[in-house]
Amino acid sequence: MATNPNLTLTGPDLAALLCSRVCHDIISPVGAINNGLELLDEGGADADAMDLIRTSALNASVRLKFARLAFGASGSVGASIDTGEAEKAAKDFAAAEKKTEVNWHGPRAIIAKNRVKLLLNLFLIAYGAIPRGGVIDITLENPELDAVFTLVCKGRMMRVPPRLVELLSGTPEEAVDAHSIQPYYTVLLGEEAGMTMDVVSTGEEIIFTARMAVVDA
Repeated sequence: MATNPNLTLTGPDLAALLCSRVCHDIISPVGAINNGLELLDEGGADADAMDLIRTSALNASVRLKFARLAFGASGSVGASIDTGEAEKAAKDFAAAEKKTEVNWHGPRAIIAKNRVKLLLNLFLIAYGAIPRGGVIDITLENPELDAVFTLVCKGRMMRVPPRLVELLSGTPEEAVDAHSIQPYYTVLLGEEAGMTMDVVSTGEEIIFTARMAVVDA
């Protein structure tokens, strides 16, 4: 499979941008925890403050656990990951914001970590494609061998992610930054996992697909 010519970031730049992305996701719930503690210090409504702290702490914990699987090393080089962990991470991530339902279909298997990371990063893209919430159906076919991952999202104000499309089509209009590093990383994971990706919009749903690339004889 040919290497995508858009994957030009150096290791340090990739690491720095991914760190910025993770920090951006964690800052909001951690800041909310701090706001709740300030309310308690000021003698504000204790019940409201504690509810804010509990909700924000759960949100931060869920996002950190998700990031560990989606962006972290998750074990040694060449390690495998249980797809059951990925399912729990995706469902917990969506449940924390209570606006998107996640349905998971397919056999549970222990597969190469880059495949799991690709799947979770595709989930993040699908999640972002329905900003007002909706439903994401995730299907795993033959995950241990000729894997096919299909994510179908439905919701109000659906939007095909332009940066992912640009990276896949070879026509990026802007340099990669902290906002576009996640789709960039997704494409990179696809290359490393030997899987090709496709995005299709029918008007009623957006379908993301990743499948094992056909190797030329």
